[in-house]
Amino acid sequence: MTISKDEQARLYRYYTEPRMVTALTRRTLALVLAGGEGSRLKDLTAWRAKPGVPIGGKYRIIDFPLSNCVNSGIRRIGVLTQYKSHSLIRHLQRAWNFMRAEIGEFVEILPAQQRTHKKEWYQGTADALYQNIDIMQRHHPEYVLVLGGDHVYTMDYSDMLLHHVQHGADFTVGSIEVPIKEASAFGVMSVDESLRITRFSEKPKHPDCVPGKPETALVSTGIYIFSKDFLYKTLIEDAANPHSSHDFGKDIIPSRITDSRGIAYPFRNKAGQPAYWRDVGTLYSYWQTNMELCSVEPELNLYDRDWPIWTYQPQYPPAKFIFDDEGRRGEAIDSLIAGGCILSGARVKRSVLFFATTVEQQSLIKDSVILPKVSIGRSCRITRAIVDKGTVIPDGLVIGENLEEDAKRFHVTPEGIVLVTPAMLGQNLYARWQDEFDG
Repeated sequence: MTISKDEQARLYRYYTEPRMVTALTRRTLALVLAGGEGSRLKDLTAWRAKPGVPIGGKYRIIDFPLSNCVNSGIRRIGVLTQYKSHSLIRHLQRAWNFMRAEIGEFVEILPAQQRTHKKEWYQGTADALYQNIDIMQRHHPEYVLVLGGDHVYTMDYSDMLLHHVQHGADFTVGSIEVPIKEASAFGVMSVDESLRITRFSEKPKHPDCVPGKPETALVSTGIYIFSKDFLYKTLIEDAANPHSSHDFGKDIIPSRITDSRGIAYPFRNKAGQPAYWRDVGTLYSYWQTNMELCSVEPELNLYDRDWPIWTYQPQYPPAKFIFDDEGRRGEAIDSLIAGGCILSGARVKRSVLFFATTVEQQSLIKDSVILPKVSIGRSCRITRAIVDKGTVIPDGLVIGENLEEDAKRFHVTPEGIVLVTPAMLGQNLYARWQDEFDG
């Protein structure tokens, strides 16, 4: 292996060098919508908000949009929380407290506080911003970047911001091309030759195709940039509309296409192809995204030193692989193994193991996502499964080979992914119901 002198110097440098803060990014406030319940993730979000779900061996989903902000030079960030947010807030406090508010850099947590006269929780994505409109105005932004807290991707928002300004847009919608058969799960846009949005439909049964590409649709990534005056006026009008569901995709964007300038921003990679962007809203997409990160050359490169994904890292020792006997060899192939893991004579293939997980001898883990602090006993076989944090897998348990049997006590998706939680095995780690204390 040979590398250039410049590359060697880059790898050896002492610190990360994110994009410089410019006048444009300095005048931008980023708001991350992180209050989603994530009901399609089933028991995985029973005790945590969807953006706080662990992913990729050491991260939380919300680390991706927050890292994109920092790496893009956008350092004024608010995170809007609501549903079961304790785990998420704790993570934000631990991982994202390195900003200096004295120089206008911060990650502020904005929990639902019933801040309007209606005394309601956030009723939709637009209502979440409306309830914090005074906080937005206090920061005096020229532009407001609105992000979902539950998508996995890397993106330089400064490029999209420049696109917004150059096109004189009132609002800009980040978009990506997807097969038309998958588009019904998203907000679908039609655009003219100048990328001006001419139509926007939220989860249509018959999506419009991209001109000249009958098998492709242009869908929203849930990334928006608004010019401040347009945003404030629109939020106030929407809040006064009793027939609105107060949602950007269902109400705000479709209603303002004809009387304002809305522009699509195609999210592409350096080769000009649709960039990597994943909505991890279902158990299957969550599992699939983790498996993609195990690829030899994944589209999303976690090892890019020029675009690091920041997170809180618990202090655990390096992963350890022990025993080298035939039939009892600690090894991992095409896998991500976090710190504190011990593979004691066990094999792991194409899987993600989060920190402080142990796997005992003669066990085999394949195509699975094992969350933190899981203990897997001897002679277990786990295939195409998601095992939640703190689960103890007893000796000899087989998961993923007989889905009919698995469905009797675990959750099995239509694609054959098995979700295992401590409660499903009778291991009540969290609050117990009153009748469990009786007798």
